[in-house]
Amino acid sequence: MDGINTTLCYIREGERCLMLHRVKKQNDMNRDKWIGIGGKFEPGESPEDCLLREVWEETGLRLTRYRYRGIITFVSSEYGTEYMHLFDADGFTGSLRGCDEGELVWIEWGRLRELPQWEGDAIFLQLLETDCPFFSLKLCYTGDRLIRAVLDGRELLNREVAG
Repeated sequence: MDGINTTLCYIREGERCLMLHRVKKQNDMNRDKWIGIGGKFEPGESPEDCLLREVWEETGLRLTRYRYRGIITFVSSEYGTEYMHLFDADGFTGSLRGCDEGELVWIEWGRLRELPQWEGDAIFLQLLETDCPFFSLKLCYTGDRLIRAVLDGRELLNREVAG
């Protein structure tokens, strides 16, 4: 299976969610977008190992309660394929510290979809919001444009045919 493995976590505190505004790194595929917390697997890591390490490195928080919610396969004309292991969390200890990848901000959950982000993020945010059971979501992009979305083998969107 070619491609990279990553984790992404939406850390919640009541009705707020910790988001990362990616504004610090040059040549960042997520530049100027708002995303959850996560990153690339290191050799030998499980999804949970990567999750816990990335959250600690990016935020200074240690997760005490989290759930593995699904896997998202991103297929991109520019960036190749990524297998993103999606988590949410509502238990943690520690204090936020600065992040070298962007600005960490607590945002009201209801406002998340107003933020600049990848178009397909709205699909999995809705799945998290409705407490959907474990899912597999495939998102295909040409550049920044979402052209296809498939949830558990069921076509949600296909702009390849529509043009």
